[in-house]
Amino acid sequence: MDWQEVSGNWVFIPQHPIGIVHFLGGAFVATAPHVTYRLLLEGLAAKGYAIIATPFVNTFDHAAIAQSVHQSFDRTLERLHAKTIIRRRYLPIYGVGHSMGCKLHLLIGSLFPVERAGNILISFNNFSARDAVPFVEQFSSAFTVEFTPSPLETMALVQERYQVRRNLIVKFTNDNLDQSLALAETLEKRFPGMIAAQTLSGSHITPLGQDVKWQASSVYTPFDAIGQWMKQEVQRDLNQLKREILRWLNPLSPN
Repeated sequence: MDWQEVSGNWVFIPQHPIGIVHFLGGAFVATAPHVTYRLLLEGLAAKGYAIIATPFVNTFDHAAIAQSVHQSFDRTLERLHAKTIIRRRYLPIYGVGHSMGCKLHLLIGSLFPVERAGNILISFNNFSARDAVPFVEQFSSAFTVEFTPSPLETMALVQERYQVRRNLIVKFTNDNLDQSLALAETLEKRFPGMIAAQTLSGSHITPLGQDVKWQASSVYTPFDAIGQWMKQEVQRDLNQLKREILRWLNPLSPN
């Protein structure tokens, strides 16, 4: 099976799914997650996880986006049940988010009654609008522009109301946008012993790794060596991320 659009979501369903992944991507690459995160998501599908990737357009109202993607996921899952693409039997549902997608999963788990076997939160960041949007300072100083909920309000919601007990938090060694450590501390206080944290080689864009087709010239040059090295590095970090996700999803599987 290839990617299909179902009720506004992009889905990739293996023949005998063992679980369901609801994927939410980063703020500016989330409109086509089946393209921007293709290798990561298809790697999970190859191990038996049905993928439902919800696209969204970023606004300042993150709570409204969280509600919209949550409802969109539910509609698509119901449609897949109705068409018997996914049979009506219990399959664990995991939220997987990258960057802003982490915040959305945290808001979904704090604001709405959801049943999740766990969440995987990759490269979490929770910046203010001033830090996240370069042109926001050009707005009139007569009013303040901020995300809803604000960074402080988001962490307070997570601390008081977040319902998903089992979480994997992933940060990368070369990622100056990451705020995973503060999140890990907050979640560990809420669910002691239920939080796993991993630091992997890579950067904020590692989950976006693509299969770059590097065609060496007829005469091997230093540029060919650099291109092949870059491809190997990107794929190495992405493959490591996939292995750690799959190990957490199913610790008994050889992956």
